[in-house]
Amino acid sequence: MKSKLKEVRTQEAVGMVLAHDLTAVVPGKFKGPLFRKGHTIREEDIEKLLNIGKEHIYVLELAEGELHEDDAAHRIARAAMRSDEALELTRPKEGKVDIVSRIDGLLRVDVPTLTAINRVEHVVLSTLKTHTPVRKGQQVAAARVIPLVVPESRIKQVETIAGRQEHPVLEVLPFRPHRVGVVTTGSEVYHGRIQDGFGPVVREKVEQYGSKVIGQTFADDDKEMIAQQIRAFADQGADLILVTGGMSVDPDDRTPGAIADLGADIVSYGTPMLPGSMLLIAYYRGIPLMGLPGCVLHDPFTSFDVFLPRILAGEKITREDIITLGHGGLHAC
Repeated sequence: MKSKLKEVRTQEAVGMVLAHDLTAVVPGKFKGPLFRKGHTIREEDIEKLLNIGKEHIYVLELAEGELHEDDAAHRIARAAMRSDEALELTRPKEGKVDIVSRIDGLLRVDVPTLTAINRVEHVVLSTLKTHTPVRKGQQVAAARVIPLVVPESRIKQVETIAGRQEHPVLEVLPFRPHRVGVVTTGSEVYHGRIQDGFGPVVREKVEQYGSKVIGQTFADDDKEMIAQQIRAFADQGADLILVTGGMSVDPDDRTPGAIADLGADIVSYGTPMLPGSMLLIAYYRGIPLMGLPGCVLHDPFTSFDVFLPRILAGEKITREDIITLGHGGLHAC
């Protein structure tokens, strides 16, 4: 036996229960469910139903081993998130369940597993891109199925795919408060010929994720002076050190050399993203260290904005993380 919809004339439907949401559309004003699945039709509902063109309503008779779209969507979403700590589900609406972040944090998506789930026929799990910073209350994903009714076996397949991975398909990592030291290099700033512009920009970007700049120092174009100031912030217990300026290939730009002379583990000097290709990422005494290119001063989104939230969420950046930025890495610049 298969699930079936029993058609009933709307005028004869009083007392019957809707099998699915009924949507009303008012152009430019409203689109949403007029009545939800499970609603018992009342006498006063008849005129509203006729006004949206519903001459008939349908009562669903589910067969054994089949699921209604709402139940299927809920189970897909639940399988993808596993835990309620940082994510929550909305009530089904027109067959769709939204997944919403409970916290400010970094969305992490297991992309291969997400792809495997979407290979299951008629299953839809749609997410924001992995490593997107999200805010509390922001939607990060949505789950649904295409038909009104699906075989439960397909949803069990989704649950199996999601359950065999070490990490959930979707998780939000909370931002961790970091103590950030800033070393600004350049003889023109050090000698007061021009005013520093990096400090306010960096401070704003850091503070939006709940971290704090513990100090900013200035260095001439001298590798030992730059290195000394980096060491000083490490000695003060900084959790992240940002070195601004001096990142080009100009012989006078000494920042990369100073970082190398410290013995830092340089993950990459250069990133396949524009703007921000001259970004340097390293680790010194286990502390993440970033050399920031000049574009951070004037471009609203650079490679710095890609990696800063990842570091503040506790991720360790690898060479692979950097080289894969080339696909989609060209931004307006």
